[in-house]
Amino acid sequence: MDSKVEPMAERQEIEFSVEDVALEKLGYQRELKRNFGFFGMVGFSFSIVTCWSALSGVLIVGVESGGPPVMIWSWIGVCIVSLSVAYSMAEMCSAYPTAGGQYSWVAILAPPQWSRGLSYVCGWFMLIGICAMGALNNFVFANFILGMANLSHPEYTIERWHTVLVAYALAFFTFGINLFGPSLLNKISKANLIWNIGSFLVIVIVILACNDHKQSAGFVFGDFQNFSGFNPAYAAIIGTIQSAFGMCCYDAPAHMTEEMLRPRKQAPQAIVLSVWLGAITGLIFLIACCFCIGDIETTASSTTGVPLIQIFYNSTGSVPAACVLVSLIVIVDVVCGNMLLAEGSRSIYAFARDDGLPFSAFFSKVNSKLQIPVNAMALTLFVQIVLNSIYFGTITGFNTVVTIATEGFYVSYAMPLFARVVSRMLGQKHDLEGPWSLGRYGLPLNVIGLLFLLYAIITFNFPSLYPVTSENMNYTSAAVGVIMFISLVTWITTGRKHYTGPGKNAPVGSCCAQVLGKEGEKIEEQPGFSI
Repeated sequence: MDSKVEPMAERQEIEFSVEDVALEKLGYQRELKRNFGFFGMVGFSFSIVTCWSALSGVLIVGVESGGPPVMIWSWIGVCIVSLSVAYSMAEMCSAYPTAGGQYSWVAILAPPQWSRGLSYVCGWFMLIGICAMGALNNFVFANFILGMANLSHPEYTIERWHTVLVAYALAFFTFGINLFGPSLLNKISKANLIWNIGSFLVIVIVILACNDHKQSAGFVFGDFQNFSGFNPAYAAIIGTIQSAFGMCCYDAPAHMTEEMLRPRKQAPQAIVLSVWLGAITGLIFLIACCFCIGDIETTASSTTGVPLIQIFYNSTGSVPAACVLVSLIVIVDVVCGNMLLAEGSRSIYAFARDDGLPFSAFFSKVNSKLQIPVNAMALTLFVQIVLNSIYFGTITGFNTVVTIATEGFYVSYAMPLFARVVSRMLGQKHDLEGPWSLGRYGLPLNVIGLLFLLYAIITFNFPSLYPVTSENMNYTSAAVGVIMFISLVTWITTGRKHYTGPGKNAPVGSCCAQVLGKEGEKIEEQPGFSI
């Protein structure tokens, strides 16, 4: 038995060494523990992407703005173009596997005269997107918990402050899990992948089997519904926000590459596979829900505050059965919260490591015993709580956080694609020769993905209800302005002097694909690098 264990341990040490040298060539020393294998990372990524459950949490957006046909057809369209973004990001991740993800790719791929500034702005949007998505997941969890309480006790009235406090509870719980059980994340991710897919199958089968008054195919695929107050064309555009939100966060493996055994191969695979899984499960889930939606106006105005809970009750005719189905999603949300906090803390750690934040030295510290960035975790928690607190002041606080989260991600997704397209146009070619290479298809996919992201970024700023008031206004543009202002001020005060971007010891344009063979099996000294 010992003879079998020793070669396995030796091989693992060799793989660690190969990936660590690649990381060093980009200017970093490994500080985080490599806990994640491929299956665990797919589970981690799908725990965050998990499109079908994400769609369930923002179903109200699609129900009010276009109804079933907009929800379904926009989902198909968004998934197709999102795959072009995912494949593009997977290629970049394979060549540059650092926890910085998007902002690191911008720094390396953008024209040298713009690279630091664009990378800096990208980093700020990336961080706010990840933190806002964590806050949004807390909201979704709270909505489901309180929705079940209202369904079980109709006399109970849900107040906004109830929602905020329950969201706080999940935020602190996930912080505790990440702090005291970081080595459990890989095991939790594996278990949740099975739970996630199993819950999806149970919910779809149960509501379709129990519902004896389904809507017609014409209603599901063609009957436009509009409760937004705007004209149909505008409502349809707003309705796509639900799909854009549902297909998001697939950059998660990129931020965990420094905790993976073979990131150059496995992180890109996890990015793309999570999108494919999310697209298929999301489409099936949406179609099932739309057939079982019942009276759409009643569903949209459900006192539970969550249309999906009303759909479950409408399908099963049983409060306990509906609550059991909702509980399956609640567990998915709890795991998702853990993974989003982990992803957020690693992203903040990476950006601080490159001196991208005020007090970077503090937030880039890694606890030597736990091998996790505890200070960055605390900052992630704090930002989530601040964003959750928006709901105290406005009834559209939930929708505002939805759009802030999605806007932050999509801007950070667009910038590396923009950097690569512009570099190509200027004749500055960067060969992304990692194990995951798109070859001649890379540029067309970059362009398709970039056009979609630009469209989405613009529409996220539109108000979703008419007449527009101070309470239902979409404050995403204001939030984006605040992010831009903060990034500008910090750039002028500290970033311009101290922000390094990836590769403090490696020149711009250097690539670990030049250091490692495509399969990551060789380590060779190449000119142009300094360690």
